[in-house]
Amino acid sequence: MPNFPIAVLPGDGIGPDVVAEGLKVLRAVEAKLTGVTFSTKEFSVGAGEFLKSGDPLPPDTFAQIAEHSTILLGAMGIPNVRWPDGREMAPQIDIREKLDLYCGLRPIVLYHPDDTPIKGKTVIDFALVRESTEGLFVSRLDPYSLDADQVTDRLRITRAGAERVIRSAFRIAALRRKKVTLVDKANVLPTMAYFRSIFDQIAAEFPEISTERVYVDACALYLVQRPESFDVMVTENMFGDILSDLAAALVGGMGMAPSADIGDEHAVFQPSHGSAPDIAGKGIANPVATILSVALMLDWLDHPETRRGGDMIRAAVSKVFADRTARTSDMGGTLSTTAMGDRVVAAL
Repeated sequence: MPNFPIAVLPGDGIGPDVVAEGLKVLRAVEAKLTGVTFSTKEFSVGAGEFLKSGDPLPPDTFAQIAEHSTILLGAMGIPNVRWPDGREMAPQIDIREKLDLYCGLRPIVLYHPDDTPIKGKTVIDFALVRESTEGLFVSRLDPYSLDADQVTDRLRITRAGAERVIRSAFRIAALRRKKVTLVDKANVLPTMAYFRSIFDQIAAEFPEISTERVYVDACALYLVQRPESFDVMVTENMFGDILSDLAAALVGGMGMAPSADIGDEHAVFQPSHGSAPDIAGKGIANPVATILSVALMLDWLDHPETRRGGDMIRAAVSKVFADRTARTSDMGGTLSTTAMGDRVVAAL
């Protein structure tokens, strides 16, 4: 009987609240699967760990995490806990870069027409693929001074980095509606013209998949005007960071936005939202993004039974959201964090 070990990083703020519900749903699914089990081990990482030990990601902790190919993460960072240069601590990005998790997958699905702010939209279902190891984030750890006359960021695109994430987007599209949209700024930035040229070369490897190329500013417009026209989108790190939040707003907010950061050997699954320390422990955070991230995790484990488990979770969420009153406060409802988790378990 295969057992899948999972490193669990609850993190900061509402992270522990939503991870608890994700694990509750995982155990409920496990009971319904045949021949697979899951073992979990929890690790302390984040701003809270920094306040205890002086390091948000202690080396020995990271070494143990890296022994797990599968990682479930809650949320990390506390706005008033920062490095001396003013940056907020982001060990989740450190993990992403250290483990070379280049494919940032952000599925966007509308579960009920009443949950989108766009009138008349009933179907929104696309996946945003964000390159997660280079782009405009590449210089984030460069030293700088708040007293300097200027500070410069760098945007780096490598051929190897672009090729692997673009191929990932095409492979994902092959399992969906067979369309990939490149989002760039190739009319202005040399890095983006380079990225587009690599996209064109990779596209030739997948003749069965249709393509389109859209500038990032136009894409923001089209996401509001015609979100149903997108299937798989692929873009640079910062563009993906921004557009994924806009996309989440189309389907009910950050509490409905799961994510996966996938590499060749490891993958991290987490809600797209932040730590929201102002509501931590109040029992009102929306756990659905974490629950849907667990479904992505089961897909990635790529066993017939785990894939069935991922489908079961998405079907359960769809069933819960068919009842317009079943919402947490961020979506205008009254369900608590645990009550929402209980609804999903019951729907299984």
